[in-house]
Amino acid sequence: MVLYDNDLFTCRTERRPSCRYLPALDKLLRPACGHTGWSKVGRKARKRVAFRLYSVIVGPVFAMQKVKDTLRATVHLDYDGRVFKTYHGADALKRFTREVKVLRHLEERGCDFVPHLLGADKKKLTIITSNCGARVERMDEPRLKELFAELEEYDVRHDDPDIRNVTYRHTDGRFCLIDFEFATILSDVRQQTAPKTLKPKP
Repeated sequence: MVLYDNDLFTCRTERRPSCRYLPALDKLLRPACGHTGWSKVGRKARKRVAFRLYSVIVGPVFAMQKVKDTLRATVHLDYDGRVFKTYHGADALKRFTREVKVLRHLEERGCDFVPHLLGADKKKLTIITSNCGARVERMDEPRLKELFAELEEYDVRHDDPDIRNVTYRHTDGRFCLIDFEFATILSDVRQQTAPKTLKPKP
């Protein structure tokens, strides 16, 4: 949430008491409007422009919240609820590629209790997904096994069936699964293990 004081160029947020970037906006837009043109723009219009620039450029930087930081990955939650996951450490590219493939496979099969893949950057080893809610601290073992078994109905085995990979989505009261960097697409395994038939010699 962005709040404005009486002066347009003294902007503050709930997390940052003051922002010093707005004077640069004045210098940027003044030449385009003429030296006096920008100052003649109505206060409401100036606020709309500043708010839009903050939302698109500055807000995401300041409002990004780190929710996970391990040897394998760093996860940030954006101001609008998107999840940014960056892979690092051993086999980072392999884990990135696998999670992208698994999430696309699950979306094709209509699985609705996993994150939706919104974007993937191979150079930065970063994926952007929808938010599946808050992590679950406790769950009965039978219910936990049932949840991961349900995933296999969509042709995917999680391969890391721990409660740290379970979230609760308040919007529809649904338990969800996250973190598919070690998951396996079962149909791929069946194809690899299926016996090869020898073609008869002519």
